[in-house]
Amino acid sequence: MPKINSEHAQYLHVQEAEGATPEEINQHWEWLEQNLLHTLPVFDNKEDIVSFVKGKIKGLIAETTSSKLAELEEEPEKFREALVKFEARFNFPEAEKLITYYSCCCWKGKVPRQGWLYLSINHLCFYSFFLGKELKLIIPWVDVQKLERTSNVIMTDIIRITTPSKERDFSLFLNIDEAFRIMEQLADVTLRRLLDNEIFELDPGLQDPTQITKRDLEARAQNEFFRAFFRLPRKEMVHEVLDCSLWTPFSRCHTAGRMYASDSYICFTSKESGCCDVLIPLGEVVSIEKMEDTSLLPHPIIISIRSKMAFQFIELKDRDSLVENLLQRLKQVNAGNPVYYNSLKNKDTTSPTFHSTSVFSNCESDSTGIVASQNSDGNDGGKDGGHLLNSEELRSNVAQPGTEEFRKFKERVKESLWNDHFAEYGRTVCMFRTEKIRKLVAMGIPESLRGELWLLFSDAVTDLASHPGYYENLVEASMGKCCIATEEIERDLHRSLPEHPTFQSETGIAALRRVLTAYAHRNPKIGYCQSMNILTSVLLLYAKEEEAFWLLVAVCERMLPDYFNHRVIGAQVDQSAFEELIKERLPELAEHMKDLTTLSSISLSWFLTLFLSIMPLESAVNAVDCFFFDGIKAIFQLGLAVLEANAVELCNSKDDGQALMILSRFLDHVKNEESPLSPFKNHHTFFSDDQEPCAVTEVADLIRDSYEKFGDYSVDQIEQMRYRHRIRVLQSHEDTTKQNVLRVVIPDVSIVPEDLEELYDLFKREHLISCYWDLTSPVIERHDPSRAYAEQYRLDHQQFTNLYKLVSPWTCGEHTEVLAERTFRLLDENMDHLIEFKGLACCLDVMYNGEMNEKIKLLYRLHIPPALTEDERDSQSPLKNPLLSTSRPLVIGKANGEAVDYQKQLKQMLKDLAKEKDAKMEKELPKMSQREFIQFCKTLYSMFHEDPEENDLYQAIATVTTLLLQIGEVGQRSSSSGSGSGEFTDDLQGEAAASDQDAVFNDTVKTPQKDSQSSPVAKGDWTVSLEHILASLLTEQSLVNFFEKPLELKPKLENAKLSQYSLKTNGMSYPSRGEQVKANSQ
Repeated sequence: MPKINSEHAQYLHVQEAEGATPEEINQHWEWLEQNLLHTLPVFDNKEDIVSFVKGKIKGLIAETTSSKLAELEEEPEKFREALVKFEARFNFPEAEKLITYYSCCCWKGKVPRQGWLYLSINHLCFYSFFLGKELKLIIPWVDVQKLERTSNVIMTDIIRITTPSKERDFSLFLNIDEAFRIMEQLADVTLRRLLDNEIFELDPGLQDPTQITKRDLEARAQNEFFRAFFRLPRKEMVHEVLDCSLWTPFSRCHTAGRMYASDSYICFTSKESGCCDVLIPLGEVVSIEKMEDTSLLPHPIIISIRSKMAFQFIELKDRDSLVENLLQRLKQVNAGNPVYYNSLKNKDTTSPTFHSTSVFSNCESDSTGIVASQNSDGNDGGKDGGHLLNSEELRSNVAQPGTEEFRKFKERVKESLWNDHFAEYGRTVCMFRTEKIRKLVAMGIPESLRGELWLLFSDAVTDLASHPGYYENLVEASMGKCCIATEEIERDLHRSLPEHPTFQSETGIAALRRVLTAYAHRNPKIGYCQSMNILTSVLLLYAKEEEAFWLLVAVCERMLPDYFNHRVIGAQVDQSAFEELIKERLPELAEHMKDLTTLSSISLSWFLTLFLSIMPLESAVNAVDCFFFDGIKAIFQLGLAVLEANAVELCNSKDDGQALMILSRFLDHVKNEESPLSPFKNHHTFFSDDQEPCAVTEVADLIRDSYEKFGDYSVDQIEQMRYRHRIRVLQSHEDTTKQNVLRVVIPDVSIVPEDLEELYDLFKREHLISCYWDLTSPVIERHDPSRAYAEQYRLDHQQFTNLYKLVSPWTCGEHTEVLAERTFRLLDENMDHLIEFKGLACCLDVMYNGEMNEKIKLLYRLHIPPALTEDERDSQSPLKNPLLSTSRPLVIGKANGEAVDYQKQLKQMLKDLAKEKDAKMEKELPKMSQREFIQFCKTLYSMFHEDPEENDLYQAIATVTTLLLQIGEVGQRSSSSGSGSGEFTDDLQGEAAASDQDAVFNDTVKTPQKDSQSSPVAKGDWTVSLEHILASLLTEQSLVNFFEKPLELKPKLENAKLSQYSLKTNGMSYPSRGEQVKANSQ
């Protein structure tokens, strides 16, 4: 029996496992040794060791029990118990759906904390109660910047989660593969749903986040792999995955593998990578039959297709149910998608015809076997709705100069090899795809077969056959319509292979225009993206116009998902993954070039144009051949081969410009000596006379090296890399958005950049919190990554109010929400009921850093239209009537016994305002009515509540309010009578000099008369101006001190980070609980 360290053995005396055989017990013991033994030295005492081991094993037992129950029932009791604990511990709203949970350890330094990891639709949560200490962690998936499996000096298998401020390590899972897969899926779905909703579409089962289950996520992972491996449309969903064996006539045996049955396909891949893959569209299937079950052929079925081929599958479990389901789907496919087939004998017919892939089994080697939906005797093609469609490849319209006999001979040899291969492996989309065909593709597809094989490898031929008339209708609907996409298309038409004679004529340009415009009309989310013109030009050289359209559909929507959109996210993801491959496979180059940004920037065009823009055309089409057969894997490995071929020179390069020149020269001299095409003049690089001539590289040799040295990556490995790097790319875009918004806002505010960044994070998080739980509002749709940076995140009224309560220094108790509503209306200048970050930042800048006059002006604007409305809450006042009385004396004694004559102060104040009025350049604000002034006073009263100088402030505001009310009354009487000198004198003090008063108050009477045309206040109404209010407030030192005292934004931001979730989680208060739960930093 294995021995354990004697230092710890005496304390591990609790029975933790049992078994019927010594082997079973040893298996448990070995797991303990491998996973727990090396962590024990980090504990200080023996009791902690026992507690940790017992807690860990109990957690694993509970998890194992719940997993077994989950297999027996839809909602196991253990899961319900875990859900109750999750809700009690984290107090999220009901919309926060728990997906699954795992027992594991969270590392804090070198100490593991045993606990439970809860994975919900929007958050990763961890709870631990260990050694008397409670720990709660909340990490929103949208904050995750990196999710990876790694190791450290203590543990060999760790899941590490990186957020903007912290790394968290989790280990000791019972099933770490499953846990990581679910975490990966949740992070990918949530990030793309919230940050990449420009074109991202969820599977039907994931549309409602509250209904997502662990099983749904596992199904999504399987569907993603299935679609990526066979390069099928997004709508394809796997229904059955079964181990089986397929009869492979070329090897005269049954090949073990796995069958995938989806909505419209039956697919097979061998267990041995590259041995045999088969793709069978149900539209090609004639019959599906069960054969007699024998010992040599257990559970067999036969699938017959139209090209007189049959596929025999054996060892299929639950065969009867499988056949029943396949026949039902076959019936649906045949009923919903009629396909029109024709023989090549009818090739010259002028009637609209489509051919299924089965016609290739009998066609000649010099024909593509697929005709356009409308043919004619001439090269101009058929006419549909007035638009001429080309019925031949555009290269056939160009007279090729005479080529060398050697090249023609090489071409004939290749054609012969392909014909032999077709005879043995098939010539339809259902062909057996083996390592042999990969070698033929690497040698270069013959010109006469290139278009046909591109259609077969991409399965565009199925779309072509199942959509009769679709392209013609698109052309008819889209041509002649103007939009942004058509303008961009017109701009790029003459930049598409300008050196090729085909696109120096109107025939080629017109065909390119039709295909690109039709696709933009079909898929407005993508519309048109640069580089699509180059790719489509090459497709038109080797395929008929309609075939080129469906090839473009296959590339943009299946083979290069997310490449062709506003932000080219897909290309950047692969570009980032390419950097990882460089570090892994070319370590010396990566070590020399510490910053691989240059190489990744150069490689972006490789991915977007499939090397077509940087290699001679006759060589680049060979790379496209490999791409259509192997997908993006071919571009990855070819890129690595290019860098390896230039590794020495790149390591000796002195700067980025030299590295760029090295690669450009190399790629410009990749030749295809066997191509029957005449080399076209390239303009990729320019060289000075003193440069040495670059050695010529044969494209076939380069491609062969790429397969031999870097061809060992599987589709699954590439998809795993894409998951990891999509997180980084999306977060990089978010960082770019933030930096651009801050760059625009920083010059206009006095808030320090660090605090402004924190404020932006709070602003964005408020939007995201609404996306998490307010599923009925169109919050998610408001986030549009295609908009200007400043407009990507905007808050509505309720979101703004929540954030205002957290960050505003003007807290007014119950009145705060009213003030927040008015602030929102004031900032909503375009009346779209949404606020951008800049508006909030500028407003808070005034509140925290503004001068007194700026703060009073902001308060003033908050109490006049449009900020102030007739809302019922405006009339609710916490104030006492005496505060707004005009009967209070104007001579008040101060604390030191000194009496202040406010009449004299008022006269001097108004004189000063009259002198400064003409010098003002700023547009004067409307005067405030009495109702608006009362609301203004209510706000001030509320702001002073609980202030240390509360009593002095109340007394001061009472004095100022009384003064302003009397000013308004004087102005009202003066406006009504036309003169107010005598009346004002009687109201104030009889002994005051009448002449002085007349001079002062005659000015105040004239002011509202001058502005009466622009002011909404009627003549004779009670009014007071901003200048009156500001000057009156300046007479009270306590009020001046209140508005001029320095305010710190940082403490408010720190508190807001801790409590932002509490507004949505039923009063949850993080700061009061043990270790604080931080949604952003933990």
